Formats: sequence, C-alpha cells, structure tokens
Amino acid sequence: MRVRLSTTTKTIVCILFTLLPLSASAQTTRAHGIALYGDLKYPAEFKHFEYTDPTAIKGGDIRLMSTGSFDTLNPYTLKGISPANTPGIFHFGVSEQNETLLVGTGSYSMSGDEPQSAYGLIAQWVEYPEDRAWVIFHINPKARFHNGDAITAEDVLFSFNLLMEQGHPRFQNQYKDVDKVEVLSHLQIKFSFKAEDNRSMPLRAGELPILSKAYWQDKDFTKNGLNIPLGSGPYKVTKVEPGRMVRFERVKDYWGKDLPVNRGRYNFDSVTYDFYRDLTVAFQAFKAHEYDAHYEYISSNWKTGYYFPARNAGKVKQLEIRHRIPANVQAFFFNTRRELFKEIKVRQAIGLMFDFEWLNRSLFAQAYTRTQSYFDNTELASSGVPNGAELALLEPYRSQLPAELFSQPFTLSITKGNGNLRQQQRAALKLLAQAGWQIKNGKLIHHETGKAFEFTLLSDQPSFAKVLLPFKKNLERIGINLVIRTVDRSQYKRQLDEFDFDMTVFVLGQSNSPAHELREYFHSTYADTNGNRNYAGIKNPVVDALVEQLIASRSRTQLIEHAHALDRVLLWNHYVIPQYHINYHRLAIWDRFGIPSTTPDYTLGFENWWIKPDTSSNGTHKAKE
Repeated sequence: MRVRLSTTTKTIVCILFTLLPLSASAQTTRAHGIALYGDLKYPAEFKHFEYTDPTAIKGGDIRLMSTGSFDTLNPYTLKGISPANTPGIFHFGVSEQNETLLVGTGSYSMSGDEPQSAYGLIAQWVEYPEDRAWVIFHINPKARFHNGDAITAEDVLFSFNLLMEQGHPRFQNQYKDVDKVEVLSHLQIKFSFKAEDNRSMPLRAGELPILSKAYWQDKDFTKNGLNIPLGSGPYKVTKVEPGRMVRFERVKDYWGKDLPVNRGRYNFDSVTYDFYRDLTVAFQAFKAHEYDAHYEYISSNWKTGYYFPARNAGKVKQLEIRHRIPANVQAFFFNTRRELFKEIKVRQAIGLMFDFEWLNRSLFAQAYTRTQSYFDNTELASSGVPNGAELALLEPYRSQLPAELFSQPFTLSITKGNGNLRQQQRAALKLLAQAGWQIKNGKLIHHETGKAFEFTLLSDQPSFAKVLLPFKKNLERIGINLVIRTVDRSQYKRQLDEFDFDMTVFVLGQSNSPAHELREYFHSTYADTNGNRNYAGIKNPVVDALVEQLIASRSRTQLIEHAHALDRVLLWNHYVIPQYHINYHRLAIWDRFGIPSTTPDYTLGFENWWIKPDTSSNGTHKAKE
C-alpha cells in the first residue's frame, strides 16, 4: 500500500492547506486532538494535564524491577521479547517504544483522566470530516529523532508500510480498515478508511509508532536483536545487559519537553530496569533497596510481607492507589481448537471446579473480587437478562445462542469457601455425562473413545502454582487429570504465538472504549493466525457480528449496548474461566518520591513522579535540582 504524489502536486496541496483557516469549517474539524465520543476535556490552549505538576523537579536516578527476560529492543515484531513486552514495565511509563502521532490512547502513554481521547504529540494538529472517513495529521515542525533528523510525513508512510508488511500481526489487525495513506506535503499525511462512520480509526491511526526511514530502510527489521534503535522520545536506551538489565537516560534536549502533553512528566534523569525470574527473589532485593518501587502482585505478601526494618522505620511506604481502570480479563483460557474443549458443557463443568472463594479466603486475604464480565469494573459489563436495545441486537441470533442467555442472568458458581465442592461436583458430573463422559475407577472416561480426560495447563509463573494446584486437586474429584507445565518466558511466548497449548492463564487488557483490539481477541479471522491474541480459538459468527457492530458504534450509548450483548454471548459460551481483579494499585516505594496531588483514574502515572531533593538510593542516586 505505497501511495505517492508528484512533487508538483505535493506543492499545490501544501499551498492549499497553508491557506486553510485554523478554525473548523462546515465540512471538517481541525483540532489539537480527537475524542472518540463527545468533546475533549482539555482545550487547545491547555498547559498541562491535571494529574501532572509542571513544577516537578528534574533529576535523579532510579532503579525498577521487571520480571522475565528479553532478547530484542524491537517491540514491534512477532519474533523475540522486548523490555516493553515484559510484565511490569508498562506500569512505570518508560520503555523503548517509539513516539506516536497522538498520545492518550494505545500503549505508548495512556490518558490518565479520559477514557478515549488523544492529543497531539508528533502531530501538531489533526483534521477530519464528520463521518471520520479520513484524517490528516500535520506534523510538528519541531519533531525530531534522537540524532537530530526531522520527523516527516515520509517517515509516517514508511512506518505504516513497514509495520503492515514486517511488523507484529496486531498491526495488520489494527489497520485492516485503512484504505490508503497519502503524503500530502513534507509535514502532512492523510489516512483514508474503508468504511464510513468508523469513529475509532482516526485514533488508531494516531497510535502508529513512527520509525525513522533513514535508519531502518537498509536494515532487517525482523532481526534487530539488541542493537539500540533510533527513537524520538523523552528517554533513550544507553546500556543493555542481555536479559538482565536495560537503562534509559532522559534526553536533555528532547524536542517535545515543553509540549502540554509532556509538561511535568518524565522527570527522572535515568531509569534502570533490573530483570528477575522470580517475584520472591525480587522482593528480597527490594527490601535490600536494590530497586526503588515494587508493584505488588501477591495479596498475602502485601498483608504480611512488609514487616522489615526499613518499612517499620518509615523508609518504605505501602501505597494503595484507587483507580477506575477496566478490569483486565485474567482467566484460564480453553484452547477450543482442541477436540477436548469444543463442547460448551465440558468447559462449563471444568469452570465449576475453580473455587475462587476458597482461594480468596485462604491465600489472598479477601483482597480480590471475582471477575464476572469481559468488561468488569465498567459500565460496559452486562447484567440481568437482555432487554430493550440489547435484546433487539441479540434477537436475530436467538437460534444460535444458548436458550438460557435470554431467560437467566449469567452467574458464576459461588462456593462456601471451606473447600466443600459437593454441589459443584454433582453439577459438573451431570454436564460431563451429557457430553459423553463417565466416571470409571476414579477416572473420567469418554464412553465412545474410551480415552481418559487429561489435559495440560501451560504457565510461565512458578509462583502461580499456589492457584493451580488447588484447581488440579478439585479436578481430580471429578476424574480429570490436569498436568501443570511451567516453562520459561521465551518458550511460553512461542507456544502462545503458535497456539500450542490445551489451557493457559493469560490477561487480556481492556479499555473503557474497546474497539479494534476485540477482533484480535475474539474474531474468527484471527483464530488461526499465529501471534494474535484469540487464544481461546473463538470461531463464532454471532461473536464476529457483534464485534463488528461494536466497532461501528456511533455513540457512547450504542457502544454500551453492543458491549453488553457481546459480553453476554462470550460469557454463556464459557470460552474462559474468569479469575479475579482489584480496583487499586498496590505499590511499595522507598521514600524518595514526590507525587502529584491529583491521582489519575486510568493509569498509575508513575512517569509523572519525581525525586525529592537530597534523597538517594543506596547512597548512589543523588537527586539533582
């Protein structure tokens, strides 16, 4: 999809756009950002986000923790694992990702106080028509790569083509509705879309990471390895120890440091990530002040593990920071490509044997809430029985859906939390019998094939065994043999990319305004494309239709109605066994940080913090005014 204009045509177009008024015309809107629905919160003349402090002190060196390992510094290909794609780094807001045209949506830098709004970063302003059939980005003439080269429309076009042809499959999903990309001038580029009223596509185009054409055009994009690529953001990689450590240093002459979207942010002089294979080992390192902030994943540790001298002396603080972030879909994912899991009743029966209440009481100090929806902790979550507009959406598919969907609220089994699962066990065995399975000599056997019911659960977290082993024991009660296989992160990623598993535990990120990512999660088009995230292998025409209708929503009200319908269909098909979530961040910090007075709703906002004067980390990281 390489489209170019002649030099003469480009010159004419450039002159015409120069003569355009800055205010919106009757046909188009020209603005400093885009909101998916409604208006932007911040006006064109805004100075900084409310959750940042423009007087924040610049300086200081910090160390942070991530888990797993990495073998590339290119986060945009299917091959390898980069630091940005390891658990932990996304919380802290500093990574090797390239800057994008807009900022606020996507993974580069999420908005802290708007669910789906984006403001100019590399793009100084945007123009689009009412039906959003296209969008034009005007690139900030000050935008620069770290080597001083100007960022141009040719770099944007090159980035789009490169990522579509050689990038991770998610880019093909995200930009499948792009019809063409045209360079209008040195600093103007236009994205045109295949369908009208595709409201989210201008935002998706704004999420495109911009790579340097001059840097990448003579390199193998898929085999970059640990070579430090050219970036353009507030930090750049300066040191790498393969699989163990990566250091980012603040770019003192960063071109965008005075932009409203950046004022008061990215204040640390350097951010060093140390990589740990085990959370227990990492926590011991934190207690010894080998790094400065520990994002706590383990509830029991949060409650009982912080009685150590530095915490008792007030040098370490435990912060519980409330948020309104949609609950991610953390769940056991059935691979329905496997014959064993094609039957809904089988999946439902296995789900009955997951005893959340016992886990929450015995292991998690009652910290978690059971996840009951694919959009939990938002207004997008379904409840009760369908009615009104939602029922009208589902009615055409009645014959293809479980009858209970229309007459019963979806509920997950609730146990007493004492380990007694007799009621669930009876219900599970009844469902399995209807699917052709019977208990013989303590084993669940298929009455036609004579095969025993056995499957493997793939995991990359040794510490998660405390959740898996009780589940395994419960399944043994109904004659099922669960084999738990724990592998390293690289092998885990490869097997997920190739859908080489029976069941796995994974977390799908969600947003307040979901759109094109739902295709990758649930659409049949992506069920057999390696590297995509339809891990359950869903191939359901009703799901396909509802996903497309949701993406085409023209108002917030429509989005909510379509999300409710989609959520209900996914839940009643039992593609996953939902686990649990919390609605606050658990972060332990050494007392070195200044924190803005306003807490963002939708992110942790750690990149907005700063080092307090005259504090140090192990006596080695002295803050500088």
